[in-house]
Amino acid sequence: MTTMGGDEGWRSVSVRERLARVRHDLPPVLQTAGSAGIAYLISSEVLGHERPIFAALTAVIILGATRGQHPRRAIEMVFGVALGLVIAEFLVRGIGHGAWQLVLVGFLAMVAAIFLGGGPLVVTQAGISAILVVILDPPSGLVPTRFFDALVGGGVALIISQVLFPFNPRTLVANAAEPVFRQLVVTLNAIADALEAGDWEGVNQALLRARDLDGDVRLFNDALSEGHRIARLAPPRRRARGQLEQYAVAATQVDLAVRNTRVLARAARGLVRLGGPAPKPVVDAVRNLAAAVGALQGKFADPDEAHETRELAIEAMKNAASIIEDPDALVLGSVVGQVRLTASDLLRATGMSLADAQQTLDKAIGLE
Repeated sequence: MTTMGGDEGWRSVSVRERLARVRHDLPPVLQTAGSAGIAYLISSEVLGHERPIFAALTAVIILGATRGQHPRRAIEMVFGVALGLVIAEFLVRGIGHGAWQLVLVGFLAMVAAIFLGGGPLVVTQAGISAILVVILDPPSGLVPTRFFDALVGGGVALIISQVLFPFNPRTLVANAAEPVFRQLVVTLNAIADALEAGDWEGVNQALLRARDLDGDVRLFNDALSEGHRIARLAPPRRRARGQLEQYAVAATQVDLAVRNTRVLARAARGLVRLGGPAPKPVVDAVRNLAAAVGALQGKFADPDEAHETRELAIEAMKNAASIIEDPDALVLGSVVGQVRLTASDLLRATGMSLADAQQTLDKAIGLE
C-alpha cells in the first residue's frame, strides 16, 4: 500500500492524488476487511465460537504482512500466532491476569517460539498473541477456541492472498528486474566515462558497481521463481505465464551480460592503466551497450523495443571492431572481445538463438 511521509508532504498532495491513492489501495483494503469478516463468520457460525476476535485479527495480520510473499512466510506467522495463543491460554488459567503475568506469558511464548526454531516473525507474533490473551477476557471452557480461531483466520488469509487474489506476478518480476537493468546501465555508462577520461579511480569504481550487481540478479531470479509459482497455482494469474517466460529467457542472458560487464570493467581498467583516454569508438561501443540494456527493459512493455536493443547491440560491436588495427590492439582486443560477448548476451535476451546472434555480429563487422 502507498504511504505519505511527513505533514508537509501530506499538505502538498492534492485531493485528486489522494483519491488516486485510495483507488490504487482499495482492492487490498477490501480484501483485508473481507478476510476479517469471513474468518469471524466461519468461527462464529460454523464452529460456534463466541466473539472469535482472534479469527478476524489473525486474518488481518497475516494478509497485511505477507501480501506478495511466499506462502511459507504466512504459514510461519500463523504458527507464531497460534503458538502464542496456546501457551497464553493455558498459563492464564493458572496465574490469572496482570502486569507481571503479561511479562511472563509474553516472555515464555517468545522463548518457546525460539526453541522450536521460529524466525523473527514467528517469535514476534507469538509474543503479540500471548499478550493479547492476557489483556482480554480470560478464556472459558477447556477447549482452546482461540487457537482454532487463529487457524481459521490464517487459513482464510492464505486462500485470499495465494489463491483467489494473489499478487500480480508480472508486477513482482518487473519490480525486481528494474534495479538490475538500471544498475547495469549505470555501470556501463560509468565504464564508458572512465574510458573516455582515462580515469583510473573511475574505472575501479565501475568495477565495484559491476560486482555489486550480483545481489540484484539473485533477487530478480528469486522473483521469477515466485512469479512462476503464483502463475502456476493461482487461476486468476495463469495468463501471466507467457510474459514470465519472456523474462525468464532474458534473465539468463542478462545474468551473462552482468558477468561479461564485470570482465569488461576489468579489461577497461587494464586499458586505462596504459595512460590516456580510450579511442572514441570503444567509448561509443560501451555507451551503445548501456543504451541497449535500457531498450531491453522497455521490450517487456512493448515487444517492438526488441528491434532497438538489437540495433544498439550491433552498433556497439561495429564501433568496437573499428579500431582493431590500432597499435594497442593486444590490450584493446580484450575490450573488443568483451563488447562482443555482452552484445551477444543482449541479442539473445531479445529472443535470438546463439547461432543467430553470432551470425548477426559477424555480419556487422564484415566477417560474412
